[in-house]
Amino acid sequence: MLIGYARVSTPEQDLTPQLEALRNAGCERTFSDKASGAKANRAGLAEALSHARAGDVLVVWKLDRLGRTMKGLVDLAADLTDRGLGLRSITDGIDTAGTAGKLVFHILAAMAEMERDLNRERTTAALIIARREGRVGGRKTVMTPKRLEAARKLLASGMTIREIAPTIGVSVPTLYRHLPAPEQEAISAEEHIVT
Repeated sequence: MLIGYARVSTPEQDLTPQLEALRNAGCERTFSDKASGAKANRAGLAEALSHARAGDVLVVWKLDRLGRTMKGLVDLAADLTDRGLGLRSITDGIDTAGTAGKLVFHILAAMAEMERDLNRERTTAALIIARREGRVGGRKTVMTPKRLEAARKLLASGMTIREIAPTIGVSVPTLYRHLPAPEQEAISAEEHIVT
């Protein structure tokens, strides 16, 4: 059975040209979405896939109707293959039921994997350079030098970490991260010497 899937990105866009093309291609059932291709969970696509059985073919007007990224398309094509389903794109001339269509998808899969590897390499290189220049990613710490000094004084006065954290406006884990146990013990020992 040929199962059609049509998608437009916004409610204002018209599905009619895609639906006509799918009907002309011989689709017996057609499902649709009015949602962004970046959105992973699309009700129409999910319904089309749940309706499909082994041997069926999912037909789209164009591959970009299934998703925006190459990785997303390749992952979907692999999922369809695992379920025994074919994929056909009317305007792109791709049909995974044939040898040429499978070849195209294997090439696309290899390109997607290469793209992931290149992104990983670029990210790693950028992080190394940033660290070398003294920049560290992530959120800025809430533990300022003033807060750390206040925490040390309060710890020396006999307060516990659980009492100190809300007093200076940080979480208990943050305080533990900046005042590890050996330092806490040293401060507490100083307090006992002073008193």
